[in-house]
Amino acid sequence: MELWYTENHTEEARFSIKIDKQLVSLQSDFQRIDIFESGEFGRILTLDGYLMVTEKDEFIYHDMITHVPMAVNPSIRKVLVIGAGDGGTVRELLRYPAIEHIDMVEIDEEVVRVCKEFLPRTACGLTDPKVHLYFEDGLRYVRGKEGEYDLIIVDSTDPFGPGEGLFTKEFYGNCYRALKEDGILVNQHESMYYSSYAASMRRAHKRIQDTFPIAKVYQAHIPTYPSGHWLFGFASKKYDPIKDLKAEDWNKLGLKTRYYNTELHLGSFAIPNYVKEQLEEEV
Repeated sequence: MELWYTENHTEEARFSIKIDKQLVSLQSDFQRIDIFESGEFGRILTLDGYLMVTEKDEFIYHDMITHVPMAVNPSIRKVLVIGAGDGGTVRELLRYPAIEHIDMVEIDEEVVRVCKEFLPRTACGLTDPKVHLYFEDGLRYVRGKEGEYDLIIVDSTDPFGPGEGLFTKEFYGNCYRALKEDGILVNQHESMYYSSYAASMRRAHKRIQDTFPIAKVYQAHIPTYPSGHWLFGFASKKYDPIKDLKAEDWNKLGLKTRYYNTELHLGSFAIPNYVKEQLEEEV
């Protein structure tokens, strides 16, 4: 008998992966956590049935959510990561010697525990002494911070369930206050291809634009995410991600990446017209 994992991208579109075996299935206080083993994509993490990470293509997502802001300001010292229980974002941040302190806030401790055991290639940095783990609501955590961080990365789930509060006007305002005067906010911005995702992303982008003087969207191709066309948000009090790119400085670091490079950095902000038009629509 064949076993397949299937995610419904819409009521009329599905994405399926053949599964060799199921390694984990548990219900935490917040969500259902599953780990599958597959021949094509390696190990797969799903939360409430939605695909979060596969071993085969996680490098694309983690490259783009991490190296884009770091190439704009390679002098970043203190970072707040919200979500990111699989550990991939922290793993990439730890490749920068200049980073001195990473606070990671994940609401579900079970996600971190499972990923440490079953996805060690992504979770390998979570025990580093620079990393300080807090298992609580990211929205609540950031409320009391002011002028503290050079960079905030919001590596959240979709805008419903445990991650819903991380797409609100209140949350983005709190992030603005928590950042230093030249601070950068980067968040996963979903996809504009399917209408069910597009509506929530228009709202989120409008809220970020209302909060930050600089707010732009960039993109990557992630095969296992809905439509394969995935967006990220870049917002800052000071830095323009194109004009202020420190390409020479970043390349001097000699980091070996599988997806990101500074030429692609510039190109990733050249988004398709259909995305531009949707982002400009009234919410």
